[in-house]
Amino acid sequence: MKDKLIIFDTTLRDGEQSPGASMTREEKVRIAKALERLKVDVIEAGFPAASPGDFEAVQAVAKVIKDSVVCGLARALDKDIDRAGEALKGANQSRIHTFIATSPIHMQMKLQMQPEQVIEYAVRAVKRARQYTDNVEFSPEDAGRSEEDFLCRILEAVIDAGATTLNIPDTVGYSVPDQFGATIANLIRRIPNSDKAIFSVHCHNDLGLAVANSLSAVMNGARQVECTINGLGERAGNASLEEVVMAVRTRKDVFTCQTGIDTREILTCSKLVSSITGFPVQPNKAIVGANAFAHEAGIHQDGVLKNRETYEIMRAEDVGWTANRMVLGKHSGRNAFKSRITELGFEFGSESELNEAFARFKQLADKKHEIFDEDLQTLISEAGFEAEDEHIKLIALKVCSETGEIPNATVTLRVDNKEVTGTASGGGAVDASLKAIEKLVQTDATLELYSVNSITNGTDAQGEVTIRLEKAGRIVNGLGADTDIVIASAKAYINAVNKLHSPDQRRHPQKGDV
Repeated sequence: MKDKLIIFDTTLRDGEQSPGASMTREEKVRIAKALERLKVDVIEAGFPAASPGDFEAVQAVAKVIKDSVVCGLARALDKDIDRAGEALKGANQSRIHTFIATSPIHMQMKLQMQPEQVIEYAVRAVKRARQYTDNVEFSPEDAGRSEEDFLCRILEAVIDAGATTLNIPDTVGYSVPDQFGATIANLIRRIPNSDKAIFSVHCHNDLGLAVANSLSAVMNGARQVECTINGLGERAGNASLEEVVMAVRTRKDVFTCQTGIDTREILTCSKLVSSITGFPVQPNKAIVGANAFAHEAGIHQDGVLKNRETYEIMRAEDVGWTANRMVLGKHSGRNAFKSRITELGFEFGSESELNEAFARFKQLADKKHEIFDEDLQTLISEAGFEAEDEHIKLIALKVCSETGEIPNATVTLRVDNKEVTGTASGGGAVDASLKAIEKLVQTDATLELYSVNSITNGTDAQGEVTIRLEKAGRIVNGLGADTDIVIASAKAYINAVNKLHSPDQRRHPQKGDV
């Protein structure tokens, strides 16, 4: 029997700390349910002490998830741990993940604490967490730059205090595989009571080595990997769940462990996270990128036709690329639509929600002949965005673009139940449209990102537009989709503006950069 490798997903916590990737409570619940279908072992749902919104999101996830362990992050402070314990009260299985920095630079410059004080805080935090759950994880933040002797001391102490999982984070992505793997092996060997806890790793991707470092740690005794869908996370992101899982699954000759992940759910989960956060997946991304199983070179195509294994080390079907694919159209009925949406992992809260979604589907079906899974996922995600507090809504858009003439756009919006119309010209149809909207809403925000992706193939494909706005240090993403890319752009801009108008409840008192 091979060892079990525990997959700890932190998309809802660390992944959400990507600039602009903030999720609503309902969106977190949807992703959590997708992670549960993926058979993720532990779902880190958030940082309950960060804000009332984060607390409510963790609480909501804890109430609906039954098979996975739901985890809340907490600094090594009584108030954080109590808040996490309260948020997780309704969970079927819960874990509290507490942390404190251990590197010399963090202890001196950030915490302004002596090493003995840090150990005292860590031990007290673990003991307090044990009052709420027997499943307690401890992380020495910035372990990658911490002194090994000190790590041995603090980890031995927290095991004695009741920690059941020890997470060794490469917080700033500084480590390299051989060195990081050796650190894990040394800690397991040197700590007298190391057999009483599971060793875990949480690697950041600043040097592009997060997955490599994680796998090196696994080969040296770590039996939990903390990762995110699509590698989402602060700065350059975290170790990518799909890459870690498929590496272990594909190289069974190298790894003496196995995961319990249902890999057929990987692609669906990837697309859901991408659509909710507005972070598109690059085409050449391993496992879930559009080109991951595409072959253009003639010699590659010839080899694959003769024997798939000549150039493919994994089957596309095993990660969800062709499984359960059904094309819908304008003649498809309500039951077929509902059935496929359910298979994709979406649930309707009421009959009215189903009716509204079906009406959107029919509108889309009138514009394009075939509706694919990707179209349905975007349709539902966009509906979720629009279901939020809509301060501004697009009513009409008219664009005039002609060779040799300056494009202009006229847009009508409903702003707080009052219709307003504005006109602007620009360098192109999209530019003119967005300028007309900005003239009416006057956000004075800076456009940080404008990204367009084709959801499916064909000239009638929906275009998905992501827009990122920044104002006074606050960053928001907007998403819009339509067969007309100009309309999709207007929807995305308005979606971002609506988010700017909503209260910013996410305030991380100390980022959980473990």
